[in-house]
Amino acid sequence: MKYKLSMFSFDLPEARIAKKPASEREQAKLMIVHKKTGDIEHKMVSDLKDFFVEDDVIVLNNTKVFPARLHANKEKTGAMIEVFLLRELDKENRIWDVLVDPARKIRIGNKLFFGDNDDLVAEVIDNTTSRGRTLRFLFDGTHDEFKQVITTLGKTPIPKHLGREATTQDAERYQTVYAKNEGAVAAPTAGLHFSKILMKQLELIGIEFAEITLHVGLGTFSPIMVEDLSKHRMESEEIEIPQRAATQINNGKAQGKRICAIGTTVMRTLESSVSTKNETLPYQGWTNLFLFPPHNFKIANCMLTNFHLPQSALMMQAAAFSGLDILQKAYKEAIKKKYNFHTYGDAMLII
Repeated sequence: MKYKLSMFSFDLPEARIAKKPASEREQAKLMIVHKKTGDIEHKMVSDLKDFFVEDDVIVLNNTKVFPARLHANKEKTGAMIEVFLLRELDKENRIWDVLVDPARKIRIGNKLFFGDNDDLVAEVIDNTTSRGRTLRFLFDGTHDEFKQVITTLGKTPIPKHLGREATTQDAERYQTVYAKNEGAVAAPTAGLHFSKILMKQLELIGIEFAEITLHVGLGTFSPIMVEDLSKHRMESEEIEIPQRAATQINNGKAQGKRICAIGTTVMRTLESSVSTKNETLPYQGWTNLFLFPPHNFKIANCMLTNFHLPQSALMMQAAAFSGLDILQKAYKEAIKKKYNFHTYGDAMLII
């Protein structure tokens, strides 16, 4: 069967798209979906511990979101420009790939001034896409000092669909409690449901936590513009699977334990570096893997994920693991039971 973009359409009421997080991380709703039977259970995220036993492996994406959304004034006209930092291309020369909005006002050679006192200046040196640009930041201090200025001026890059400015609450909640390696411009949302209390409870059961990294970029959220999914090309995102994580995963797999990917970013990372023996290989580099049905998963046998928007790459990756029919059934049930979707939404455990 050939899967097409239109097969992932469904009517999602606006009221079901969460605009803010649950009062406590583990107090979000949790739907349990059984792949083999299609059976559905309704729980809370705090009940996750009931579905794992000693030596099961939970794989986490420890990427850390940085304040990637900045605002600048264009030289001469003073026009307000939003600059969304995507990727540092050249650390020594402060060169970054960025998105700018409105893009039509920005040309090569333009200078942009950030902060009330022009604390930072950047020069446009390339037009990379219709919306994208390459900037060289003109800054004389050290790299650490430069990053501190970015942190001070930038805002938490919550999705625009929330329709509001980021708050101090977002600075904490749009970040996993185990975030370590800075480099993401969006949070790995399934991991937002883990609190320190829940992680301690799982640890006391004897759960192994394996940490990998995928720095979430545009690849995860770019809209799919082709009906034939095989023609969609993901933008590359940086990943790392340390030796320790690979060993934990492979040991658990050899013992027949549950290997649970927390989110689509973890699942894509694990599927990007697999040996001929279907074991996880340590790896540091890039992936542009796009998972959509049908796909034969080699590593994880369990997945925690949020409820995703229609026709999104995230929905397709969840469907690749659960099966599209089962996911459609689960989403229909979720809308009926008033589960929340997207970034700050509720969670689904596929087992």
